[in-house]
Amino acid sequence: MPAGATRWEINLAAARQFKTREGHLRVPRDHIETVTDNGGRERPIRLGVFRSNARTRHKKQKLTPDQSREAHELGLLV
Repeated sequence: MPAGATRWEINLAAARQFKTREGHLRVPRDHIETVTDNGGRERPIRLGVFRSNARTRHKKQKLTPDQSREAHELGLLV
């Protein structure tokens, strides 16, 4: 993950990491996923909250078309 990544990109990286490790995205709401950026800095991501918020924002059409596409392709909106 690049050092200048947006919050959305960081959250997606955490979701990809979780899905790669666990094989699914059934994330408990209180789950925190730790990702490491290119500078070696660890970042705790509230992945369960992100997933819940992304689903809600998608239903209310508050995600950009690119965000909706990325979330859908990853399986975050299921």
